[in-house]
Amino acid sequence: MNEKVMRGLAKPMLFAAAFIWGSSFFIMKDALDALPVQYLLAIRFTAGAVLLGLLCWKKWKIFTPDYLWRGAIIGGFLYLAYSVQTYGLALTTPSKNAFLTAVYCVLVPFLYWAFARVRPDRYNVIAAVLCVAGVGLVSLTGDLTVNPGDGLTLISAVFYASHIVAVAKVSPKKDIYLLTVFQFAFAGSYAWIGGAFTETFPAQALTRPEVVLPLVYLAVMATTVALLFQNVGQIWSDPASASVILSLESVFGVLCSVVFAGDQVNGRMLLGFVLIFVAVVCSETKFSFVRVKG
Repeated sequence: MNEKVMRGLAKPMLFAAAFIWGSSFFIMKDALDALPVQYLLAIRFTAGAVLLGLLCWKKWKIFTPDYLWRGAIIGGFLYLAYSVQTYGLALTTPSKNAFLTAVYCVLVPFLYWAFARVRPDRYNVIAAVLCVAGVGLVSLTGDLTVNPGDGLTLISAVFYASHIVAVAKVSPKKDIYLLTVFQFAFAGSYAWIGGAFTETFPAQALTRPEVVLPLVYLAVMATTVALLFQNVGQIWSDPASASVILSLESVFGVLCSVVFAGDQVNGRMLLGFVLIFVAVVCSETKFSFVRVKG
C-alpha cells in the first residue's frame, strides 16, 4: 500500500489495538473462572508466538543466536507482568485492573532514570503526582488500605514498566517482530513451567466452547493482531497522537467492563480514573498535541 493509504489507516489501527486490549480485561476475568492463571497465559503466549512467527516467516532469514537471550530477558519481564496482573484481576474488578495497570506509563521515565541516568522532566513529575492521587482514589478503602487485587495490579505495573525499559535496552538493531516472537515464546515457556509446578492442567475445561472462544480471542486478537496494529500504526503516526490513542486502552477497559461485565463505578473511582488517564497522557505526550506550533 502507498504512504497515503497507510497514514489513513494508522490511527484506526491504533484505536482498534486500544479497544482490543481494553476489551481483554473482562474477557480475561471470565476466562479465569474456568482456567488457572499459568495455563491461561501459557496457551495465550504460545499461540501468539506461533501465529506471529508464521506471519513474519520471511524475517527468519535474519535470525541470529542473540535473539534467544534477548527474547528470554524481555519474555521474563512480560511473563512476570502478566502473571501478577492476572492474579490481581482474579481479586479485583476488570475496570480497576485496567486503570491501575496503566500506571506503568508513568513509572517508565523513573525506571529509565535509574538505568540510563536520563532525568525525568517536569511533565513526568506532574504525571507522577496526578497518578498517585488517582491511584489513591481508585484503590484506598475507608481504612486507608489497598485490597490484595489492587496491590498485585500495582506491582504488575512495575513489571510492565521494567519490561518497557528492558525492550529499549535489548532491541536496538534487532527486528522487533522477530524479537517479539521469541518474547512470546519464552513468556509462554515460563508459564508452562509455572503451571506444571503449581496447577492442574485444565483438560476438561478446554473442551468447552465458552472457554475456548475467549482463549482464541486473547491469543489471536489481544496478543497477535493488536500488537501488529500497534506496531504498524505507530510507524505511520506521529508519536504524540499514537500515545494518546493507545492510552485509551484503560478507558475502553472500563467501558467494556461496565457494559459487558456489569462493573460498578462510583464517583470517587471515576475521578481517580480521570486523574490516572491525564497522568498517562501527560507522561507520554507532555501535552505536545495541544501546544501551538510556531
